[in-house]
Amino acid sequence: MNTKALRILEYEKITELLSACATSAPGRALCASLLPSTDIAEITAAQRETSDACARIRMKGPVSFGEAREISPSLMRLTVGASLSIAELLHIGSLLRGVARVRRYGVHDDPEQEPDSIEADFCALEPLSQEARELNRCILSEDMVADDASSELSRIRRQLRTVDERMHAELNAALNQYRSYLMDSVITMRNGSYCLAVKSEYKTKVPGVIHDQSSTGSTIFIEPMAAIRMNNERRELELKEQREIAEVLRHLSLLLAPHSAVIRENLRLMARLDFIFAKAKLSAQLSGTEPSFNTRGFLEIKDGRHPLIPRDQVVPISVRLGDTFDLLVITGPNTGGKTVSLKTVGLFTLMGQAGLHIPAFQGSSLAVFDDVFADIGDEQSIEQSLSTFSGHMKNVVEILQKADSRSLCLFDELGAGTDPTEGAALAISILSFLHGMKTRTVATTHYSELKVYALSTPGVENASCEFDVETLRPTYRILIGVPGKSNAFAISKKLGLPDYIIEDAKTHIERNDAAFEDLLTKLETDRSTIERERLEIDSYRREIESLKARYEKQDETLDERREKYLRKAKEEAERILSEAKETADDSIRRINRLTSDAGLMRELEKERSRLRENLKKVEKTDSLRPAKRPEKTKSEKPLKLKLGDSVRIISMNHSAIVSSLPDKNGKLFVRMGILRTQVSVDDLIPLEEESSGSTKGRQSSGSFAPGFSKAASISPEINLIGLNVDEATAKLDKYLDDALLAHLNSVRVIHGRGTGALKKGIHSWLRKQSYIKSYKQAEYDDGGDAITVVTFK
Repeated sequence: MNTKALRILEYEKITELLSACATSAPGRALCASLLPSTDIAEITAAQRETSDACARIRMKGPVSFGEAREISPSLMRLTVGASLSIAELLHIGSLLRGVARVRRYGVHDDPEQEPDSIEADFCALEPLSQEARELNRCILSEDMVADDASSELSRIRRQLRTVDERMHAELNAALNQYRSYLMDSVITMRNGSYCLAVKSEYKTKVPGVIHDQSSTGSTIFIEPMAAIRMNNERRELELKEQREIAEVLRHLSLLLAPHSAVIRENLRLMARLDFIFAKAKLSAQLSGTEPSFNTRGFLEIKDGRHPLIPRDQVVPISVRLGDTFDLLVITGPNTGGKTVSLKTVGLFTLMGQAGLHIPAFQGSSLAVFDDVFADIGDEQSIEQSLSTFSGHMKNVVEILQKADSRSLCLFDELGAGTDPTEGAALAISILSFLHGMKTRTVATTHYSELKVYALSTPGVENASCEFDVETLRPTYRILIGVPGKSNAFAISKKLGLPDYIIEDAKTHIERNDAAFEDLLTKLETDRSTIERERLEIDSYRREIESLKARYEKQDETLDERREKYLRKAKEEAERILSEAKETADDSIRRINRLTSDAGLMRELEKERSRLRENLKKVEKTDSLRPAKRPEKTKSEKPLKLKLGDSVRIISMNHSAIVSSLPDKNGKLFVRMGILRTQVSVDDLIPLEEESSGSTKGRQSSGSFAPGFSKAASISPEINLIGLNVDEATAKLDKYLDDALLAHLNSVRVIHGRGTGALKKGIHSWLRKQSYIKSYKQAEYDDGGDAITVVTFK
């Protein structure tokens, strides 16, 4: 990348923002030296690292790398066997503590979690835990070694404390002894020695060494003789202390020397991670997103915000280049946002290729360019005696010499600063040359000739920066495909220029130019109208979609509630029908018992009446059933019944056999197993009709499951072996009832041979049942006298 484009597009201000996000000096150095790359694989990897760091900050919060300091000189001294100072060892210990903390932050505990692009850097950190503990134990601050760094140092410092205590005792004694000769009753320090402030006239009264005197000469600072001896002893201990500290530092340096390469790698990784997380922090600060990259020269910025404009002032722009056109000519009035748009395109390209997120909407795309060239701003140079036009043209010449099909060129007011006719001609020629090389180019201009050139040249597109003439404010929206107006007359009129001057000015422009400007005005008016109507349509469509979604949600809620009520109703119906079945079974058993008692018919009719009442209760709950019972339609013909026909009773949803023909009132008797009851012919449908494909019948039969579904799947035989006669007849009674309901013609009763008592008791019981047509012993090869075959009427 050429440095001039970096300077013009203010790329260094982005690196300054990035450096401010780093937490260590090595990390800030990497941020300051960041330059765009031209390798798409390297760019994609850098973008991925920035995105992964953003994800980590969102999940775990930020991490600091402040312990990383520039310790390369110290590491060089380690490699040659030199001893490091206390401060140097302290910095290395701090670095190792930071390495351990950062590694804990970065390495995932879950082995099944998919590693991201910076996981390897965290795993490569080596905390050197044992060496770090030794450093932390021995070094307390930049000028303090711990007492327990060695046993000898601990002993020496204990002796020093003892000497200090004795010295203070001697000095206090001397203070009391010579108090009358002292200027001040305090002990002071002079030239590293404890002294008494003695009046000058009494200096011979206090034995000792004179170290200093006051500026007036009235006070002499004398070190008492008693303190001199102990001070010498203390100096000897201090020398021993320094020698022992040097030994401790030598030991620690030898401990770290074999790991100097590891420490250097830790420093590099900490600086690199600090740099990556600084990019993530800058992305969060700018509300950035990761753009996609391509080598086709296509870029599309969606709602891009220039990162150096305050967020409360910047207006997003959307622009594209390189799909159906490789040259974009942006026109419009001054202060309309053309230059900002130009710089946004260039700066986003540089940021993206440097691995930084761009402050734009998700889904933006950038192209990888080998170089970016920019001619933006005032190139006037007094030193080189260049005019504005000359300065720009010098820059343009350099660009034309270096640009190719993998370059991005940005021109602000191309051809300005000279005669408009010649400037427009030069601008067209320059743009045509770049267009012929397929160089991606964006240029701003006021020249109508360039607007016509863009309209008439394939692969070249017009764009305009929208401007509100009423408010004299730009909207900063880029409208691709629509050339813009300079609006000089309209702006001048709004600012108060008299109408007669404006009208006179219009007479000085050529008719074709005026017609072209009028056409642009009409296009802009039509475009504004269409845009306003499109926004209204979008608003209506969103409102309709919202209403549709709300009604669909209400329908879903109603369906759920209906299903809930049906489910509850079905459960209630099943419970009631189950009770009705149990009632019927109990009644059948009671009827069987009554058949052996006197007054049979009277009691039988009473039991039938009770059963009918229970069945009527079941009928009243019919509305709770989830499926409808079979119904007759009005179009059906009257039933023609004969004795023995199989029918279904609609009100009971149960099959029966016709046992009498209808009377004049349409009443007849039917038999349901051993039960005989009177029903209306309108309450019957033939079973043949139901089985021929009546959907309602099938649904009804399927939905009336709880009491009678068991009978529909009954076994054709029952095993009573091992039961006594009473148990066997009770079980057989229930089984034969279910077999009748299932319309079985005959069943097999397995009672075994044994003593024959069970067989005899069962035959005696069968003989009394009116619905039994016959019973006989099974064939020899089918069980013989161990099985009885029962046939129903």
